[in-house]
Amino acid sequence: MSAFVELQSFYKNVINPTSEGAKNGIGHFNIFKVEDLRLSKNKPVNYSRRNFFKISFVTGHSKIYYADKSIEVRESVLVFTNPMIPYFWEIISEDQTGYVCIFTEDFFNRFDNINEYPVFQHTDTAVIPLNKNEAVIYNELFLRMFNELQSDYVYKYGLLRNLLMEVIHGAQKMQPSHGIISSGSNASERITGLFNELLERQFPIEFSNQIIKINSPSAFAGQLNIHVNHLNKALKETTGQTTSQLISARLLQEAKILLNSTNWTITEIAWSLGFEEPNHFSSFFKNRVKIPPKKFRQSKID
Repeated sequence: MSAFVELQSFYKNVINPTSEGAKNGIGHFNIFKVEDLRLSKNKPVNYSRRNFFKISFVTGHSKIYYADKSIEVRESVLVFTNPMIPYFWEIISEDQTGYVCIFTEDFFNRFDNINEYPVFQHTDTAVIPLNKNEAVIYNELFLRMFNELQSDYVYKYGLLRNLLMEVIHGAQKMQPSHGIISSGSNASERITGLFNELLERQFPIEFSNQIIKINSPSAFAGQLNIHVNHLNKALKETTGQTTSQLISARLLQEAKILLNSTNWTITEIAWSLGFEEPNHFSSFFKNRVKIPPKKFRQSKID
């Protein structure tokens, strides 16, 4: 599995941190200026996961490798990362400014479930490019958090949670919601929601002996207690894709993540994804990506 970066390891890359962050059983919170972090150019792509949540507001030319995506950033961007998804930030220009905010789940435990917010659930909503006006707004928010953390205000951590939630909600309002089914949803939408929940519950794959159990249309239909044709019709109506296409897309996404972020063999990855034969997985991957899994992994290393 991709390596975990602990909080202590993160602090080794901070130049003279001005605060040790929240303590006394309320979880951990801290915020840093990008200028105070040790950033190095031309560093090899090496995916890793953190054992903490992180929200970055950064301006500068860089490339973000997040899960199976690669996103180039030339101006300002908001990036939300959680402990489950491996990522890597490649610095292209040394002229980087902004803030990095880190916190643990415990910081929110008594108040909210931070894992339920879409910006921390979906890779397609976790990286948000900002225009100049939006960048000014978020710069002010992060500056307020930075200054508040240095203050002597007794209730500052409550205020910091509120400011952090303002960042999260502001980001989510900038894009369509994901994975939310309204009370007026029809039967097809409800079935789609249940299918997606059942599919995503199997990910991420964290150990090489973890094997996907539900990976076929009939298996999903059986779990949902409906006929496979009914499931396929509902998904086609709401997503425009068949059950098989949706399952394949998610398996392919996870395959890319595992090839990028682990040193597992192709056989181990194949078994984890529910393929009984490694050559079946290789054919599945090559048919969709146009190169075999081994070459895909090698291309990322190169």
